[in-house]
Amino acid sequence: MAAFVPPPAVVPPAAKPTDIQPQVEKVDYMTLPTPIPYEEIHREALMSLKPELFEGMRFDFTKGLNQNFSLSHSLFMGPTEIPSQSSETIKIPTSHYEFGANFIDPKLMLFGRLSDGRVNARLKCDLSENLSLKANGQLTNEPHMSHGMFNFDYKGSDYRAQFQFGNGALFGANYIQSVTPHLSLGGEVFWAGQHRKSGLGYAARYNTNKMVATGQVASTGLVALSYVQKVSDKVSLASDFMYNYMSKDVTASFGYDYILRQCRLRGKIDSQGCIAAYLEERLNMGLNFILSAELDHLKKDYKFGFGLTVGE
Repeated sequence: MAAFVPPPAVVPPAAKPTDIQPQVEKVDYMTLPTPIPYEEIHREALMSLKPELFEGMRFDFTKGLNQNFSLSHSLFMGPTEIPSQSSETIKIPTSHYEFGANFIDPKLMLFGRLSDGRVNARLKCDLSENLSLKANGQLTNEPHMSHGMFNFDYKGSDYRAQFQFGNGALFGANYIQSVTPHLSLGGEVFWAGQHRKSGLGYAARYNTNKMVATGQVASTGLVALSYVQKVSDKVSLASDFMYNYMSKDVTASFGYDYILRQCRLRGKIDSQGCIAAYLEERLNMGLNFILSAELDHLKKDYKFGFGLTVGE
């Protein structure tokens, strides 16, 4: 009698690569991130393209009196440009001394500056967990130069809103909303009663871990685009495009931000042929050396500056 042989097991065919459906990450629109303030949508590009350039010599000293209060002294010596009808830039030698007082607390920050008969002050106060007050003002004996501005900022779970008013019957409001984990959209409106001018604006911002792209358009004629690419943890590249469709002015620039262990180097070149560089070198704890350079070959205007920053 022949032995019983079981039939071979049926093996299902292997799934083809085309049969595997990619997993799509689901977006929870109820837990979107809080966007950055409307007025700061270009901040990454400004860090590279708008360094604090200066000409001449600068010295800044900050002395901490306690954990919250500190005093600062700033001295600047260098040329100052004055308006001229000719194409050549007219500069006169000047010097300035500025005295400052700072109070920093987790819920309250106060900054005051006194220079050349002008008093400037800034305030930031957290009224609640989501609502904060910002204010800045200037007092001077010069006519029509004193001003003040108050901003109320509300931070929601996935949006930010701001209302501002100042002297001269100036009123404004803006709002920005996260619509996806990476995209936020916003708008603004303002009214300047003293000059009887009003305006509207819209903005969009798209950001990931490696890049930030922003766009802004306003009824005043401004069209602003910026893009920042994070090459590595220490290197970022940035570019921007500015167009005013009323005055027909167009400018574009490209810049970089390079962070080393002991220094930070930023620079840019724009469509007007102007080249700029800004170097911050940390010599020791609390001691920084600054170099600034701006070369405009078309206007034959060359600006160089150096300075020291000392702070405890």
